[in-house]
Amino acid sequence: MVSLDHYNDKGVLKKKRYEHELDRLQEELVKLQHWIEEEGLKVCVVFEGRDAAGKGGVIKRITRRLNPRVVRIEALGKPTEREQGQWYFQRYAERLPTEGEMVLFDRSWYNRAGVERVMGFCTDAEYEEFLRTCPEFERMLVRSGMILIKYWFSISDEVQEKRFRKRNQDPKRRWKLSPMDLEARARWVEYSRAKDEMFEHTDIEEAPWYVVHADVKKHARLNCITHLLDRIPYEDLTPDPIELPPREERGSYERPPIDEQEWIPAVYGSNPVDD
Repeated sequence: MVSLDHYNDKGVLKKKRYEHELDRLQEELVKLQHWIEEEGLKVCVVFEGRDAAGKGGVIKRITRRLNPRVVRIEALGKPTEREQGQWYFQRYAERLPTEGEMVLFDRSWYNRAGVERVMGFCTDAEYEEFLRTCPEFERMLVRSGMILIKYWFSISDEVQEKRFRKRNQDPKRRWKLSPMDLEARARWVEYSRAKDEMFEHTDIEEAPWYVVHADVKKHARLNCITHLLDRIPYEDLTPDPIELPPREERGSYERPPIDEQEWIPAVYGSNPVDD
């Protein structure tokens, strides 16, 4: 249980306690990974929300300790010319999990209800067809045995503005400020209306939306991971420590002279030398 002593005077979890809780939750995620693989579960997690709401940060913390062969991220870019001619859900369906897999969608088929709708990248007919089809598409996934979990990351306009300015000031983060992000910033109300209409049509019993309060990144990460773990009952199948076999004796093997190999410059530390 996290006590009030673990929060600072601004109500934010202190760094040491945050790292402790994150480490504990990541250990649980490893257990969940083993369970998904052993039981052959198909888990699809959708992350949507405002730009700069922290979706990517949560996804990174979820996958940090996990096997990318079991848990993978899908962050699709602009559709190719071929994909533009496909059934809208087709390129997403190709990336859904198979048995023993969990897939995290960093944005998903809900692009049509958000950016495409607000920016005019789809027709009214295409948008209306999405609102009709999406619930049935998701019900079909659930009926097939897939565990579908949808998260919406919600932040205030003041916090988004602050994060945009921070990105702009940091060369390491400036790449995150795309022209689309800036346009979305200017269309805050339009995006709000689009999100409300999207929820009205797609917040279904079989696959409800779960809203994450994301004004404080630390809290959003811990709360989202905790909720994800709670949504999938699992048991601890962590393998016991194994006894490592003895190393093979060197015998007559002789290592080739290291000066015959092309070593990268040792900017830090030093390269090995022959005995």
